[in-house]
Amino acid sequence: MRKNMRWLLIVPVGCVIAILWNSFSQPGLNDFDSNFEEISLYRNENNTGPVERVYIVTTTDSLWDEMERYSDLMPYSKLGTTKVYFFDKNSPYPKQAQGGRINFDATFETYCLARYQKNSFGAISFSVFPFKQ
Repeated sequence: MRKNMRWLLIVPVGCVIAILWNSFSQPGLNDFDSNFEEISLYRNENNTGPVERVYIVTTTDSLWDEMERYSDLMPYSKLGTTKVYFFDKNSPYPKQAQGGRINFDATFETYCLARYQKNSFGAISFSVFPFKQ
């Protein structure tokens, strides 16, 4: 009888420890080799329709895989789009993001390293040097 009681205590405690370890060992924004810095965020105030999020982010490296993984961690709504624009920290970059079709001043387009988009269907698009002809 005592053996059964011991197992009834050990199993739930083990499950709680496994859940906590799994929760706190998830990758986060500090786990990247590149130094990403969020410069600006635009989010429209529409909570009942399409939610649009636009991020301007600077980086010290052009590691494309890390940029895409960083973008995957950005908030996303099924009723909207999320766009992340990456710029080199040592080059000119926009200080303010804006909503709509054009998300920052066109003079900065040549300095954009990459663009990540996730639309309302969950389709992901990652473009390297998106404004180069």
